[in-house]
Amino acid sequence: MEARAPLPEEPSIDIVDESFIGVDRAVVAREVALRWPRWWPGLRLEVYMDRGAEGMRWTVAGDFVGSSEIWLEEHTPGVIVHYYLRAEPTVPGSNTTPRPRANTRRAHSQVEGLRRRHVLAWKQVVWAMKDELEADAHAYR
Repeated sequence: MEARAPLPEEPSIDIVDESFIGVDRAVVAREVALRWPRWWPGLRLEVYMDRGAEGMRWTVAGDFVGSSEIWLEEHTPGVIVHYYLRAEPTVPGSNTTPRPRANTRRAHSQVEGLRRRHVLAWKQVVWAMKDELEADAHAYR
């Protein structure tokens, strides 16, 4: 029997979210392309794959180090915005050095607090975009 390589450890911050926006996918893709640089002031995102109407992928540095993605899935009569963030918190003062993991209740609580704040910030971003784009779409009907 062949030995298997160990599976990579899951990231400390592993966010998966889906939100529906009731407008054409191309409109959402255009807005994501325009807005993403303003969404995360504590993060430096570098596009490594612009997938056009299907979304974008980024490398992440800053408060976290890892990767992020927005995938836009056409879902008549609109689009499902899938958001992913897989990252590690960074060492204070570094934009790229992951914080060593500590298996303590306090460390888990700190990471959970960071994850929760980022999830809430993402929901504010996507819901604001949803409200604006859907209002604009209804105004032109």
